[in-house]
Amino acid sequence: MSATTESQVLEAVHGRLFIGGEWIDGEQGTIDVRDPATGEVIKQIANGSVEDGVRALDAAVAAQEEWARTPARVRGEILRKAFDLLQERKEEFALLMTLEMGKPLAEARGEVAYGGEFLRWFSEEAVRIDGRYMMTPEGTGQMIVTHRPVGPCFLITPWNFPLAMATRKIAPALAAGCTAVVKPATLTPLTTLALVGLLEEAGLPKGVVNVITTKSTGALSERLLADPRLRKVSFTGSTPVGVQLLKQAADNVLKASMELGGNAPFVVFDDADLDKAVEGALLAKFRNIGQACTAANRFIVHESIADEFARRVGDAVKAMKIGRGTEEGVQIGPLVEDKAVDNAVRLVESAVADGATLVTGGKAIDGPGSFFEPTVLDGVDASMAVSIEEIFGPVVAIQRFATEDDAVRLANATEYGLVGYVFTEDTNRGQRMIDRIDTGMMGLNVGVVSNAAGPFGGVKQSGLGREGGAEGIHEYLETKYTLMPNPFA
Repeated sequence: MSATTESQVLEAVHGRLFIGGEWIDGEQGTIDVRDPATGEVIKQIANGSVEDGVRALDAAVAAQEEWARTPARVRGEILRKAFDLLQERKEEFALLMTLEMGKPLAEARGEVAYGGEFLRWFSEEAVRIDGRYMMTPEGTGQMIVTHRPVGPCFLITPWNFPLAMATRKIAPALAAGCTAVVKPATLTPLTTLALVGLLEEAGLPKGVVNVITTKSTGALSERLLADPRLRKVSFTGSTPVGVQLLKQAADNVLKASMELGGNAPFVVFDDADLDKAVEGALLAKFRNIGQACTAANRFIVHESIADEFARRVGDAVKAMKIGRGTEEGVQIGPLVEDKAVDNAVRLVESAVADGATLVTGGKAIDGPGSFFEPTVLDGVDASMAVSIEEIFGPVVAIQRFATEDDAVRLANATEYGLVGYVFTEDTNRGQRMIDRIDTGMMGLNVGVVSNAAGPFGGVKQSGLGREGGAEGIHEYLETKYTLMPNPFA
């Protein structure tokens, strides 16, 4: 894909399935891809069938043995070439994401940088898959521990970060020597199709990565997870869907990675640097228009500074520019679809009815497009739906606390445990929060934690496994232990 205008960027994307290194039509007609800022159809792509999915798995299985034997350096160089190509075409990829997902173009550029880092990071990790050699403690034998690819993988990506969530799964799978079937979200499939075209150009052999776009996601997943040739599933999405996939994966005892829902606490202590806390809050909440599993959901602020915090955040939110993501200076684009707007309206109206104070925003914006005003609520209670459910929209919900124990209790009062944010200038308190808050990740005096070199993932119902970092490649590897007699005995 090498284009600059909207029409050229869309025209450059293959709208078909990618199976066995070939672009083919789907068996069930087409899927309309819409611009959420206008509601208009911007491209029609292939709607694959369950049988198409099986053919994709056939291709991945056929390519698995040779890809696993491919030298790690070669695998890494393909990923590095893909990284380099992405840098050359970063503007096209950014524009494509804005068109299909709605995020402001500046944020889309940030995602290209972030998503590209997974290609570069795992190009380097491919040659660092190590093992272990040692004598048994008794001295009777020699132990060899090695790692090998788990095998064909089924990778299911979400709509909110269409490039980064694809590279975060595809790159470690390829680095480890695994082949894959990729199922992108129906709402935002174009970026993944463009990415696989880029991988093809970088020299990826046929059948190593296959992409199925389909409206029949449930049926496709059930069929592939029941196939004994599949050895791994990785999913990013809602907890209920992840639980269902885990149940299906259990029958074949598949290796599974699940990056599921979040309900992130954002805790501001009375000793925090309020300027830093407000800046961090805006980043943690409004990145991707609040449509991120890492988005701060519950702002838990010490009662002595809560009024000032709410005022400052409210003033910043009132000044935010709303519009189509391609427009200059836009900070708040559309939500991904009208259902997301309806959900935001429901949560805000419910909170206000239960006693919360509306500081600013709170309403849907008349179309075209799926827009909702960035919103600040104060006086929120932990029992309100806006505190319990994952908001996935541009809504700040402020609760108040009196003591450190209160803050920890409120932060942990959820079945989720993906990420937490804490702002305090007390180093000892910060260390205590790292241990006391039940999340897989923590932002201490920062509002964004995502980094390709860090192990991304949660605890409790926020998921299983880690993506990124040194840990990420091991999600795609099996460990083998071999014992030999001691040759010196």
